[in-house]
Amino acid sequence: MNSTESAHGGPEGTESGAGTGTGSSGTESAGAPRTDAVGQEAVRVWRGMRTLVLETADVRPRVVEALGMSYFRAKVLRYVADEGPLTLSALAAALFADAPYTTLSVDYLVQRGLVTREPNPADRRSKLVEVTGAGAAAAAEMARITDTPPPALRGLAAADLAALARILDRALHTGPAD
Repeated sequence: MNSTESAHGGPEGTESGAGTGTGSSGTESAGAPRTDAVGQEAVRVWRGMRTLVLETADVRPRVVEALGMSYFRAKVLRYVADEGPLTLSALAAALFADAPYTTLSVDYLVQRGLVTREPNPADRRSKLVEVTGAGAAAAAEMARITDTPPPALRGLAAADLAALARILDRALHTGPAD
C-alpha cells in the first residue's frame, strides 16, 4: 500500500465516512428529501444494510491481509480474472475509477506477476490486461473471502433469503417505483 491509498484500497479521502455516521443522512435522492413514513423507513433500511455490509461483515480488511495489496488492486485483479482480457480504459470504466489510478494498479499487478499487459491485436494503440495463473489463484482467494455470506445471512430462513433476493434484484435493476 502506498501513501495515496487508504487501507481499503482507494485514493485517500474517497470513502467519505461510509459507515461512520458522517456525511449525508441518506434522506436525499436526486430530488428533495423524503420526510414521509416510506422515506423514513428507507433511511432505516439503508442504515441497516450499510451497517451489515460495511461494518458487521466488512471483508475488505481480510482481502487486504490475505493478498497483501490494497482492496482496489485486488478488485482490479478479480475483475480482470472474471471479465478479461480488457483494455485499461474499459477496466477503469467498469470499476468507476480514473484511468491513471487504474494504470498504477495494473502496473503493480504486472510487477507481482498477477496480470500481463500486452498490445491489443485489434488496436495496437491500446493494451490488453489479462490474468496470469498466479493472478487467477489470488482472484479465487478473493472470491472465497468476498463471496462467503456473513452469519447474519446464513442464519435466515430460505423464504426470507428468497424475499431478500427478490427485493435486492428489484432495487438494483429496476430503480425506484414510480
